[in-house]
Amino acid sequence: MKKIFAILAFLTLSISVTFAQRFAYVDSEYILKHIPEYTSAQKQLDDLTKKWQDQIDTQYAEIEKLYKAYQNDHSLLSEDMRRRREDEIVNKEKQVKDLQHQKFSYGGELENEKTRLFKPIQDKVSKTIQDFAKAQGFDFIVDRGNELTFLYANPTLDKSNDVITKLGYKPNTALQQNK
Repeated sequence: MKKIFAILAFLTLSISVTFAQRFAYVDSEYILKHIPEYTSAQKQLDDLTKKWQDQIDTQYAEIEKLYKAYQNDHSLLSEDMRRRREDEIVNKEKQVKDLQHQKFSYGGELENEKTRLFKPIQDKVSKTIQDFAKAQGFDFIVDRGNELTFLYANPTLDKSNDVITKLGYKPNTALQQNK
């Protein structure tokens, strides 16, 4: 009987140790807002996007002018001239669409620039979180960001400010109240 009790006690203790894993969460978006390099990279990316979009919009406006001029002159043009102007409009439109694809498509320049600007910052944050978890003895740290939904999260488990401090920045309490 004592053996059975000892085995049950051991199993109960083993199971409770298994479930006693430590975990916490961080809000990566909140952390990134505290990193000046991230804000700067986001501004660079926004400026670049606007510049490219303005170039594309300008070219589409030029195509629209060509098309309106073609419509106005249509009845005065010979068949050969109509074809040439139509081809010119179609070719310019194809060039703009190619430029748009080159800049904004999957694997395009915008995506490459985004990776170039943000990957070092994300790697730094990820490494800091890993170091923090090891130093504090956490078994799991999850990201509360966009994709993970918590129905309830105990605020004492939020370690975002600790990560921000470990990165060498000061948490902004005004931002924290908006979380």
